Amino acid sequence: MSNFDKREKGFESKYAHDKETEFKVQARRNKLLGLWAAEILELTGEAAETYAKQVVAADFDEPGDEDVFRKVFADLKDKGQSEHQVRRQMADLLETAREQIASE
Repeated sequence: MSNFDKREKGFESKYAHDKETEFKVQARRNKLLGLWAAEILELTGEAAETYAKQVVAADFDEPGDEDVFRKVFADLKDKGQSEHQVRRQMADLLETAREQIASE
């Protein structure tokens, strides 16, 4: 195997690792967002965990974050949460999720 081939394989491995890590970060953020929203919805225990799983599953509807945002915002708007508050929480929890995954 030439140096070029080794280097190419290394880049491919890093790309795959980075994509896997970003998937884990997004899933963790969505779970944390679901738990945050569950608290506002006054869900506890198993109901809160189930809701968080529904938020994670909502991310598979379409590429990007809008599917998750729409689900959570629709559930929280009657509880006084604004679009800005939900988006801000999503951004904050993305950083929290990155830190958690990096420390594991």
